Amino acid sequence: MIPYFERIRRNHGLEHATLNLLARSHPNQSFAGHSDGGGFWVLGEIETEELANTVTEALARLESGQSELAIHQNCGTNLLVSGFAAGLAGAAGLIGVGEKPRDKLERIPLITTLSVIALLLSKPLGPALQRKLTVSGNPGSLQIAGITRHILQATPAHRITTRG
Repeated sequence: MIPYFERIRRNHGLEHATLNLLARSHPNQSFAGHSDGGGFWVLGEIETEELANTVTEALARLESGQSELAIHQNCGTNLLVSGFAAGLAGAAGLIGVGEKPRDKLERIPLITTLSVIALLLSKPLGPALQRKLTVSGNPGSLQIAGITRHILQATPAHRITTRG
């Protein structure tokens, strides 16, 4: 049995591969995803059969070694890393500032500069963390168990369940 965290990583990789393929085939359409140990969700308008074909293709591509499909530029890992880096830079910019509001306001240019630098430097860190921690490009024995269509707060969504 695969440990639960590794299942999440594999499902996350398959989710990203699916979203990357959908971005290519539907360039003007927005999709989002969320993974867990039992599979993943794809949010966005798409026919179930077309999504099933895309998920199957994504799994086949990962199995053939196309692990780069498992990395997604809009992954929450990237957003978290960038947000943390900018927040940390902002806090660093306030070190030693006086207690008056004006003292803090005068630091805004420094904080902005530090935050931009932090965002630029953190850009490669998000994908690196995806590869090492939150995503697996190796699906192993992962299999698609089923796909069901849902409506979540007026948003079309599909639940893709996996096993293995």
